[in-house]
Amino acid sequence: MATDVKLAGPDDVPAIARALGRAFRDDPVFEFLLPDVDVDTRARRATPFFAVDARIRIRQASAWTTPAGEGAALWAAPDQWRTTVRDGLRMAWPILRGSRGRSLRALSAMQIVEKEHPKAPHWYLAVLGTDPDHQGKGIGAALMAPALERCDSQGVPAFLESSKESNIPYYERYGFRVQRPLTIGKGAPTVWQMWRDPR
Repeated sequence: MATDVKLAGPDDVPAIARALGRAFRDDPVFEFLLPDVDVDTRARRATPFFAVDARIRIRQASAWTTPAGEGAALWAAPDQWRTTVRDGLRMAWPILRGSRGRSLRALSAMQIVEKEHPKAPHWYLAVLGTDPDHQGKGIGAALMAPALERCDSQGVPAFLESSKESNIPYYERYGFRVQRPLTIGKGAPTVWQMWRDPR
């Protein structure tokens, strides 16, 4: 059965943020930033981060979700992937206040990711996640589909960073290829930069 998806609107932000917070509760980057908390606390701390990011992508008309908000794909249009200082601080504050001295390392990691971001025009998949209770049902693929179709029709590549090596084969099924692993700081996890040429 096909999964219905829709362009997200402001009313979808709370459900998107909750679903993404839960989806990323065991993510290596969030574990690095919030190492001394349980997964439920990590999910709660990550939720405001995803709420800010969802609002940014909704303003750009590049966020997709399901009608019930089980997950989301947050994309940035070509040349719109940079986050303003104000939005960056709003995203980072809930994470940094609980990072127990890792704030400088977290900010440094964010700078490395931005510095190493590709310069060529592309659609950027900033976040893709599905609430763990709904994973394995094709929701992620359905959420990516509208933007990947747009990439192909416009002849524009897509880019993402995977913070889980185990997710690489998943993204490869949709045409992404690893460009390179990226170390984002001392003691920080590796992220894998992945690129997809239009089809």
